[in-house]
Amino acid sequence: MTGESRGGEGIGSGAGDDGGVGGVGGAVGWSVVEAAVPELAGQVRERFGAYRHHVLATLRKDGAPRLTGLEADFRHGELWLGMMVGSRKVSDLWRDPRFALHANPGPGADLSGGDVRVSGRAVEVTDRALVARYAAAVKPPEPFHLFRAELTEVVRTSTEAPYVVVETWSPDGPAAGRPGRRAPWG
Repeated sequence: MTGESRGGEGIGSGAGDDGGVGGVGGAVGWSVVEAAVPELAGQVRERFGAYRHHVLATLRKDGAPRLTGLEADFRHGELWLGMMVGSRKVSDLWRDPRFALHANPGPGADLSGGDVRVSGRAVEVTDRALVARYAAAVKPPEPFHLFRAELTEVVRTSTEAPYVVVETWSPDGPAAGRPGRRAPWG
C-alpha cells in the first residue's frame, strides 16, 4: 500500500478530518508535518516509499512491545495504516492506540536515504464512505481495518561524513516549525 497519490477525489483532508474522528491531543495528521517541515517530510515519505513492507510496533495487553509487518500508505495528506481483520495489531491499537512505524531499512548497511521512523496514535476510521473510497483507490485485501496516523514524532537518522545526523520533529516541540538537528558523533 505504500505510495503517494494526489488528485482525484480526496480520501481525507489532511487536517485530521475523517468524517467524525478528529485529531488526538498533541498529535497531527501527515499534512501538518508536510506543511511544517516539507524537506524532512519529503525525505521520510521517500524512505517509506522505497520498500513496500515496514515494521509496526504496538503494545500488547501486558505492556510488552509487539513488532509486526505492515504496509503504510501516504495518500491525500494522510498516513494510512491498513490491517487485516482479526490481526493482533488491531487488538493492540483498540486497547492502546500508541504506535511506532519504522521504515524498512532495505538490504545492506548503507541506509541510503537515512533511517526513518514515525510515532503517534492510530485512529480507526469508521466512516463507511471514507473506508469505501480508500478501498476503491488502494484495493487492499478485504475485509480490513483502516487507521489514520496522528503523529507525535518524526525522526530521521542519516550520515553526513564524518557525522551522524539526527533530525526530529514533533508538533509541540521547540522550534515546531523546523526539525531539530544534532551531530552526536564527530
